[in-house]
Amino acid sequence: MSHSNSPPPAPRILGIDPGLRITGYAVLEVRPAGPHVCEAGIIRTTEGKRTTDLAPRLRSLYDGIVEIVEQYRPQAVALEQLFAHYNHPRTAILMGHARGVLILATAQHDLSVVSYTATRIKKTITGHGRASKEQMQHAIRTELRLPRLPEPPDVADALAAALCHYYTHKNSCSRGP
Repeated sequence: MSHSNSPPPAPRILGIDPGLRITGYAVLEVRPAGPHVCEAGIIRTTEGKRTTDLAPRLRSLYDGIVEIVEQYRPQAVALEQLFAHYNHPRTAILMGHARGVLILATAQHDLSVVSYTATRIKKTITGHGRASKEQMQHAIRTELRLPRLPEPPDVADALAAALCHYYTHKNSCSRGP
């Protein structure tokens, strides 16, 4: 058995903006200089087809998030909390399915999931709980030193969730797992 002197990997945070058609994800690595984006993108569950069949969409979402978890091995998962408007209960129920699949996939890899409300995320990132999408994108771009605004909005929201978790747990994140 060989022992290497390489330092343990930097802690990583997986941020997720859940959706049934498009789920945004972002992996932030906690480095001494601050958080660094390892990867960010979307999981598209409709593959170009408009489908109302829920099972293949949930399977696609599950497979996509498992692939990300296995590739990047995050230590924490930050998920945007479901905002349910009473005028759209069906949407809230469908989103609940997506969130359930995401939580199951991460729990099967022994990851704890922390949910943050959109207002909490906005307040943590910009100092204002009612910040616009544009204000959020600019704040994320500045904080993460990105060459351009994060797009699409699902990716920006996932980056924001991960960044919110980083700020909320900054002292414990910097120490590692």
